[in-house]
Amino acid sequence: MQANINLNEWRERALAFEQATNQVVLGLEQQVRALTIAIFSRGHVLLEGDVGVGKTTLLKAASRLLGGAYQRIEGAIDLMPGDFLYHAYIDEKGQPAVAPGPLLRHDNELAVFFFNEINRARPQAHSLLLRLMAERSVNAFNRDYAFPHLTVFADRNRLEREETFELPAAARDRFFMEISVNAPEDRALQRDLMFNTRFHDADALINTLESGLVPYDQLNAVAEQVQASVRAELALQDYAVNLWQALRHPSA
Repeated sequence: MQANINLNEWRERALAFEQATNQVVLGLEQQVRALTIAIFSRGHVLLEGDVGVGKTTLLKAASRLLGGAYQRIEGAIDLMPGDFLYHAYIDEKGQPAVAPGPLLRHDNELAVFFFNEINRARPQAHSLLLRLMAERSVNAFNRDYAFPHLTVFADRNRLEREETFELPAAARDRFFMEISVNAPEDRALQRDLMFNTRFHDADALINTLESGLVPYDQLNAVAEQVQASVRAELALQDYAVNLWQALRHPSA
């Protein structure tokens, strides 16, 4: 499969992904570029910012452009790991029943799992993310479920502190990037966001994007081809190793 991958063509797709995303969020070009890099690197992404700066719109736009199945869960103080995996309810016959939760609903076709306001969930809920993001799999009902094409998106509201929980270091380490999102300072962009009616209905705006512009189920092969084809210069390799050493031995 790798032999049929044209990296020049995929570079154009990446640029088209950025251009399309920048049509629905304004003034976030640097954040969109970072998000694009993370997606093509097969990494998970955590967005941080105040309320109303476009975090959710940005992630939903990226999900639309990737195509595939999409699931979302809301961070809450009573959220537990089982809520990701199954939903218990009473059926029409009055009998207890269990249905697949948001993680298991689409099996291996799940492309994006969005954890909204992740810092509102307790550490017990965060613990499920460790294996999910590291191995793209979970265990439920005595079997393993694999999500080979999964990308985890999460956002964190940095303004409110009540009833929130800091992410453990192990969970934060699973995110390839933490991207800070701020409202645009440019007055023209602010005016456009306030008074241009195309931005008043975010869902309708996102639906104008081409679904699957960057096919989610081909990104693993593209990432492998990039790793096999691109080499870092020695100076960049030394910089990366020095940075690693500095992080491990900051006092040295």
